[in-house]
Amino acid sequence: MSTDTTTPAIDSRARTTNLALATLAFTISFWAWNLIGPLGVVYTDQLDLSATQKSVLVAIPILVGSLGRILTGALTDRFGGRLMFTVLLVGTIPFVLLVAAAGHFESYALLLVAGFFLGVGGTTFAVGIPFVNAWYDKSRRGFATGVFGAGMGGTALSAFFTPRFVSWFGYVATHVIIAVALALVAVICWLFMRDSPRWVPSHDSVVPKLVGAARLPITWQLGFLYAAAFGGFVAFSTYLPTYLKDVYDFDLQAAGTRTAGFAIAAVIARPVGGILSDRFGPRIITVISCGGAAVLAVWMITKPPLEIPAGLDFVLMAVCMGLGSGSVFSWVAQAAPAERVGSVTGIVGALGGLGGFFPPMVMGATYDATTHSYTIGLALLVVFATCAALFTVFGIRRTADT
Repeated sequence: MSTDTTTPAIDSRARTTNLALATLAFTISFWAWNLIGPLGVVYTDQLDLSATQKSVLVAIPILVGSLGRILTGALTDRFGGRLMFTVLLVGTIPFVLLVAAAGHFESYALLLVAGFFLGVGGTTFAVGIPFVNAWYDKSRRGFATGVFGAGMGGTALSAFFTPRFVSWFGYVATHVIIAVALALVAVICWLFMRDSPRWVPSHDSVVPKLVGAARLPITWQLGFLYAAAFGGFVAFSTYLPTYLKDVYDFDLQAAGTRTAGFAIAAVIARPVGGILSDRFGPRIITVISCGGAAVLAVWMITKPPLEIPAGLDFVLMAVCMGLGSGSVFSWVAQAAPAERVGSVTGIVGALGGLGGFFPPMVMGATYDATTHSYTIGLALLVVFATCAALFTVFGIRRTADT
């Protein structure tokens, strides 16, 4: 989204309303995007899946939800957030219902296809960042993107409520409820959401815009950091129910409850990361995030005992990833040219999502069933997070804002 150089006045009530609506849309779409993860244990038992098959099933929605952000971010620059949110929410509905059909008929192949297209729900992130950016002054964009980013709490809602909905209402009915919720929020967005008066549609061709964004070094630099922070969050929030069952022998609902707690901690930390970035600069907050994640992953390798030591480890890991997710997109808001915010957001968001796509598969492939441990996968997290912290310090050119 580009902004008008005349800087039209912004009504504070309209600004707050649109931030709230964008966060609502992001939350429900992320719930839909994460429908498969909380039920991964159920699918494993019903379909007798191997660790690798289970990991692929859990990770597959992340792929389209990640790569699709590249296109939706650029299209938001042209068509605006109101239209894009509405279209994507409605477009997610058929694939939620297809997941229901695939699970009902116990078809692994159909689940993979449905999960792949369910990724449409994860692309709304690239719509919301340029949408809320246009409503807020540069000095408050860390706050705005942090609050919007808290919509990733949809994964917490999914982890906590999806298994319970299945128990209360039945498997198919649960997916119908989510489909109805998507439709209702789509109607609300269309009726009440408005694009910022500072937003000016970009009529440049999508491909040149994406090429232009891809040529900016900051796009790839921040994309790498977002893969570490948000990618880590996505990987944990989707795979954690499986991890907790394998390592600590939790049942489905107990694992879902703890996964929801992990996601809530990250959700709370994300706007805090944005606010702290507005005050202290995003670089130092990102370093704290990545360095802290590396240390906590080392602790995780030791399999700390239940409940308090293990719970503290996971909650602090969530806080680190939430802080980093908020700080990186505060950095995007400061560093990206105004007319390319959507395109840069799409690429950075895609890289962040891809950062969450590969770890579940790595975890599944390296799981040691004899010792019930994920030592190799967690060791790789230590290395990656450490590299991200060092790159934040030494790899990105310093500016007045950072």
